[in-house]
Amino acid sequence: MKDLLRTNTSLTEGIEQILNLQAKIESDASNKYLAMAAWLDRNGYANTAEYLYKQAEEEREHFLKVFKYITDMGGIAITPSVSEVQQEFASFREVFEIALQNEIAVTKAVNKVIAKCRAENDYATEDFMMWYVSEQREEEKNARRALELFELINENEATGKFALDVQIAKIG
Repeated sequence: MKDLLRTNTSLTEGIEQILNLQAKIESDASNKYLAMAAWLDRNGYANTAEYLYKQAEEEREHFLKVFKYITDMGGIAITPSVSEVQQEFASFREVFEIALQNEIAVTKAVNKVIAKCRAENDYATEDFMMWYVSEQREEEKNARRALELFELINENEATGKFALDVQIAKIG
């Protein structure tokens, strides 16, 4: 059946595979943010927990956007398995250090999809992926801003953690 479907799509097998990988990366990002939000909630950071719950939902939307694109183009979208994600963090700051590293990894993955599109002359998929380029620029900026706030606000002062909880939630 796959061969019959393949004749009804402009997606090459390589593009379909890398898009399914990107969908998995976006799904994993959602789950990572969900775990971070839960940790923040458990540790009394209600504002930043809510911020990361929203980030988790946004990443899920990114996943669905790729997933739906594959099916809209006549490809076979593969529902990703749920990967094990980190549940515990050493500190409030570590959550945001990991978040920035995750966003950088997603950006690199997006770049790989676009490079593959260019190599295979798939301009429609490249055009579709350009939205992710802009989105990742914003996501990295916001993650960096959260870490900058740790430099500006001393979390070890009496009200530092509270101030960080309030200010980080205002990003984006």
